[in-house]
Amino acid sequence: MLKRADGPYEVGRRKGGWWKWKVDPLTVDAVLVYAQAGHGKRAGLFTDYTFAVWGPGETPGTRTLVTLAKAYSGLTNEEIRELDGWIRRHTLERFGPVRAVEPAHVFELAFEGLRRSKRHKSGVAVRFPRIARWRRDKRIEEANTLEQVHALLATHGG
Repeated sequence: MLKRADGPYEVGRRKGGWWKWKVDPLTVDAVLVYAQAGHGKRAGLFTDYTFAVWGPGETPGTRTLVTLAKAYSGLTNEEIRELDGWIRRHTLERFGPVRAVEPAHVFELAFEGLRRSKRHKSGVAVRFPRIARWRRDKRIEEANTLEQVHALLATHGG
């Protein structure tokens, strides 16, 4: 938030002398790997998604999907309904409310920043992730790699 030096501090939504400054988001292309039903008016739809990027596999020369972020917003209602139907038809496993799905769709994720993390398998935590767009033009093999995410971390993270 930026505020004019002579502007008063006010309660509630700021107007006039206040300006919300947002940086351009960082983005990665990631693969949808898990889905969970939403809450409230979206309780009957799968709207909470977990995404992964390519990391090294267990044997040399192989790759595996490593979870990177969860995102809940960014799709249109029509896209949510389409994806919900697809998730129901392509569930591989269930873990309580979570469904593991066939890795088949790539999404561009936007986020404000990233930091090192010991909690996450990827070693990275992203700040305010959201879906920027459904990358129907990309195959899952074209999603970003963990190495590329770590390169972003080196230049934009902490």
